[in-house]
Amino acid sequence: MQHLNIVLASLGGLIFILGLLSSPIDRSWLSPPLLAFILGVMLGPEGFAWLAPSSWGNPELLLEETARLTLGISLMGIALRLPPKYPVRQWKALVILLGIGMPAMWLISGLLSFWVMPLPLLVALLVGASVCATDPVIASSIVTGGVAKKNLPGGFRHLLSSESGANDGLAYPLVFLPILLLSTTTGNVWGEWVLKVWLWEVGGSIVIGALLGWLSGRALKWAEARQYVDQPSFLSVTLSLTILVLGVGKLFGTDSILAVFAAGLFFDQVVGGKERSEENNVQEAVNMFFTIPVFVLFGLIAPWAEWLALGWPGLALITLILLLRRLPVILLLRPMLEPVREWRIALMMGWFGPIGVSALFYAALSSRHTGNHDIWIVSSLVVFASIIMHGVTAAPLAKRYGRIADSGHDY
Repeated sequence: MQHLNIVLASLGGLIFILGLLSSPIDRSWLSPPLLAFILGVMLGPEGFAWLAPSSWGNPELLLEETARLTLGISLMGIALRLPPKYPVRQWKALVILLGIGMPAMWLISGLLSFWVMPLPLLVALLVGASVCATDPVIASSIVTGGVAKKNLPGGFRHLLSSESGANDGLAYPLVFLPILLLSTTTGNVWGEWVLKVWLWEVGGSIVIGALLGWLSGRALKWAEARQYVDQPSFLSVTLSLTILVLGVGKLFGTDSILAVFAAGLFFDQVVGGKERSEENNVQEAVNMFFTIPVFVLFGLIAPWAEWLALGWPGLALITLILLLRRLPVILLLRPMLEPVREWRIALMMGWFGPIGVSALFYAALSSRHTGNHDIWIVSSLVVFASIIMHGVTAAPLAKRYGRIADSGHDY
């Protein structure tokens, strides 16, 4: 019970401070995920040792489930935040980013892991799959807030949000291909990957999410037409829809994360309008409430000794992944991506592809399925580096971009 009170006091205090100082923090090099991680380190064994996550059972499994809930809440927020029919209008750019860009980022990250670290190829590819997706939680701190809205073009912010919303779920088959190759002995790996993973777990999740989102939107409109629901209850509808889809998607054995994003998009197309605009700020506040705990938990269970044991290869790997995983891919695809064809915004798009909660989720899941703890150690180190580097550069680079854009210079 003492541990619970420490957790409640710490989380409540941090979220309260972040709420009071949201504008100064938004303009600084400190990001909420980084502050939450630091708090977790301070509370854990490497800090004041007020909390002992090892006594809570399997901390990585706890992080996996916490990350799944956090991703669900964040993806629902993204779906509600996007302009009406945005994924339809920018389908070409999204297809290119998801169909070409994400597999390229997977292979680059995996091959770098294989080259730098003493990992078998399939394990290295599993690390690459875990960290290839753009994280929607950290990305939200880049594309929302006063600094981002003032300095960065809307096309860039919406495209990054859409990509991070979709590729978290679509990373699922990339993660499970190495898992199946490592664990399946029947010789029917490719058939299972196509039929079970792609058609059912991915395709089924989109159908289930879209159906639940559309039905929920229609139900809300029906209730509002009969004055059965007050406007303040709208938030409870979106939160309950998120939890419903996460649970139903998992019960049916599908990719429940992708299902939430599909549900949010279809729900928003039915509802939209006045409800959307009034809900946006409240939804962002809820995102903050559910985002902070997962990074605090990550700080609590961060494997510092294992990270340090990686030595110089670990430092080389995080440097290479942060520089080469995304930036060259976006620059090569730039002519085909209408919202980011201009060089400066393409550079921003190439740099700001943060690695965060989704990578923690897939790393913990992969480690559990394969029994290989190296996946968790290496992937979590990359997440740690991304939290620092993308967190401290988000506001300064956004403001610099805004100053250059206002001056009218190209460079």
